[in-house]
Amino acid sequence: MEKTGIIVCGSKGRMGCAIISVIDGYDNLLFIGGVDSNHTPEELSEIDSKKLSGGKFLTLKEALHFTAAIKNKVIIDFTSKSASLIHIEEAALYNVPIVIGSTGFSEDELKAAEAYGKHIPVVLSGNMSLGINVLLNIIYDASKYLGSDYDCEIIETHHNKKKDAPSGTAKMLAQSVANQRHIDLGEKAVYGRCGNIGEREKDEIGIFSVRAGDIIGEHKVIFAGNEEIIEISHKAVSRNNFARGAVKAAVWLSGKNKGFYDMRDVLGLNKYE
Repeated sequence: MEKTGIIVCGSKGRMGCAIISVIDGYDNLLFIGGVDSNHTPEELSEIDSKKLSGGKFLTLKEALHFTAAIKNKVIIDFTSKSASLIHIEEAALYNVPIVIGSTGFSEDELKAAEAYGKHIPVVLSGNMSLGINVLLNIIYDASKYLGSDYDCEIIETHHNKKKDAPSGTAKMLAQSVANQRHIDLGEKAVYGRCGNIGEREKDEIGIFSVRAGDIIGEHKVIFAGNEEIIEISHKAVSRNNFARGAVKAAVWLSGKNKGFYDMRDVLGLNKYE
């Protein structure tokens, strides 16, 4: 069986290292190149374009050029939203599928990324873990059965190096509640509270961000009624959880035609509108 080649963008980052480690455990996958702006000249001098395995590159264009002989390949990108938007354009130029796990995209940026799905297969998700994507269904059902009389608040906690807030996962969880309640999250989301703000509006969805230490990722969704409180939480204990999801998405994507997908498509989970 022909192996699927994987190019990892952000290969020297925490997630990039985890993804490369996970790839090594798959017999049908081959790590063919890492892209990272932090590679040193000494590292780059080790590139062997004929070997086509584990090369180090400053740009995705370089990686795609030097690995052109490998036709069956997928890009996994965990960088930043600005870098990912460049990478998805380059992926389309070379007709290579791409999995994007970067977060912090605006609505316009998401629409721009989605447009590339008309040319190549794309998976973009704010969280690649099985647990979180199952949790979206649980949160939707909890909101449905508890009703709008239960206030919803979300608290997300991450390491002090995370640059965007709130997390992409917190937005996904909030959107799940907003979808069920048929409200516009853009109008009803409240990101922190300070000062004399008055009473809480009924349809508000509060989203609060904590940045501290080396916390990988924790999310808590609170449904509070007049006489009881329900808390539903998820805690990531290893980045390998997200890495396995990203690799699973890459394997799934390698057999797909052009299209724009998320992790719930990969996992075959119900998608609520």
